[in-house]
Amino acid sequence: MTALSKIIRVEAKLFLRDPTGAFFAIAFPALLILVLGLAMPGFREPVDELDGLVPMEIYVPITMALAIATVTMVTLLTVVANYRERGVLRRLSTTPVSPASLLVAQVAVNVGALLVGCALAWLVSATVFDVPPPGNAVGFVLAFTLGSAAMCALALLVAAVAPSARASSGIGQLIYFPMMFFAGVWTPGPLMPDVVRDIADFTPLGAASLAVQDAWAGSWPSPLHLAVMVAFTVVLGALAARWFRWE
Repeated sequence: MTALSKIIRVEAKLFLRDPTGAFFAIAFPALLILVLGLAMPGFREPVDELDGLVPMEIYVPITMALAIATVTMVTLLTVVANYRERGVLRRLSTTPVSPASLLVAQVAVNVGALLVGCALAWLVSATVFDVPPPGNAVGFVLAFTLGSAAMCALALLVAAVAPSARASSGIGQLIYFPMMFFAGVWTPGPLMPDVVRDIADFTPLGAASLAVQDAWAGSWPSPLHLAVMVAFTVVLGALAARWFRWE
């Protein structure tokens, strides 16, 4: 545990030294909320097409789902793939510290940054736009945790099977943008066509976004969405562990 804590501290310092990754993980969600609220007319008023809901209150949990996708499919995936290609993991395998410890540290650092970024986004939305906290706090924590776990498992699986860091980045981007679509970044859940929402129910980020939105509105996340996130975490995590190569 002492060695792992040291690795986490080192990885956290390296993470913060990358301004691009740190910005998109920590600052971007809050900045996006600020821009949407100040630049989009009517974004803080009830909308009939959204069943009388305020768009800002819908987009805060959607922004958090976007943050999950960005941290996992961009930051985490890129770092792990680069570490393997540059031989960092191979060199660690010859030391008492296992490469698995580095993967655990990477997940811990990225999830920690994700939590800070989402907390900052809610703080901005609450102080500037009077957005209330999640109506179902327990359901929100559960949905957010399972969504993050499912997307981390997906990122590690891509890193496991991609032949190079460049390939992993390309595959990650091919997954990232459709995932954001099904998460409601461009079309919020209430406005999604039925067929799109049916597909979103069975994607890891779509299920996470809809579950977080339900919890934010005060409802309990759908058992279907929770089951989908658990299934992706278990299946993709197992495949990533089986196929991951240290070099």
